[in-house]
Amino acid sequence: MRRKIPSTAALTAFESAARHQSFTLAADELALTQSAVGRQIANLEDLLGVKLFRRTRRGVVLTPAGVHYSGAVRARLEEVERDTLEVMSRAAGGGTLQLGVVPTFATHWLIPRLPAFSAKHPHIQVHLHARTRPFLFSDSGLDAAIYAGKGWPGTVAHRLMPEPMVVVYAPKLAGKRPLGTRDIPKLPLIQMTTRPYAWRDWLESHGLAFEGAMAGPRVELFSMASQAAIHGLGAALVPHFFVQEELARGVLASPKTTPFESGLDYSLVYPEQDALPRELMVFREWVLEQSRS
Repeated sequence: MRRKIPSTAALTAFESAARHQSFTLAADELALTQSAVGRQIANLEDLLGVKLFRRTRRGVVLTPAGVHYSGAVRARLEEVERDTLEVMSRAAGGGTLQLGVVPTFATHWLIPRLPAFSAKHPHIQVHLHARTRPFLFSDSGLDAAIYAGKGWPGTVAHRLMPEPMVVVYAPKLAGKRPLGTRDIPKLPLIQMTTRPYAWRDWLESHGLAFEGAMAGPRVELFSMASQAAIHGLGAALVPHFFVQEELARGVLASPKTTPFESGLDYSLVYPEQDALPRELMVFREWVLEQSRS
């Protein structure tokens, strides 16, 4: 039975036109004529038996079917492009590692160290993808992840380091004297969606009771929490390595307490498998060495 698979030319023309909501802009992007883009999309609509665009006086608009299909096509084309680039890299004697990583950890710990990895292993390209929660490796296209936790079923996890946290706030909130530990609950507490009980645990570790431990502005990323603190929205509880520069510059201040251990470890996580890809084995040894230094 012959498969109903559209040509890549038709799919590329459709994805570009859908993204721009314009045949003209798609033609410019693809170095084609507008009529050529129109023919490709017409052929695609004939194959599908579904209208993907609705023509209006102002141009074209995606139909509901076109909206749904464009998202799926875009994802598949990106997968094909990624796989093509990986094959090209391997053909040149290299390899790639698709790594999911917590954005804060990537920005402030991993990326500053990656030039050393590239210098030592120039034929391995590490591609970073933001991940903050567990996921299925089989559905992700990723080889491994650096995750704040101990892995999840079906994975192997190697502990890299703990997550020491510090309280930070804008100096302007302190007035004439630095704030002490007991002053912190008087400030709005900036909450992290990925660490919903962090403030409660911090307060309890210092013998402080506070009814509003889980109240306050809520953000998704540590970068948002630190920026909110810098701009005076309240106090944030963030990894120490993330705000070292801001503390040194004086744009953030912190009570003189020892860092608070969140109870989470950063771990290198990858799926259980009989044989690891060479690139993953090389990266695993390097990142474990870096975590010990």
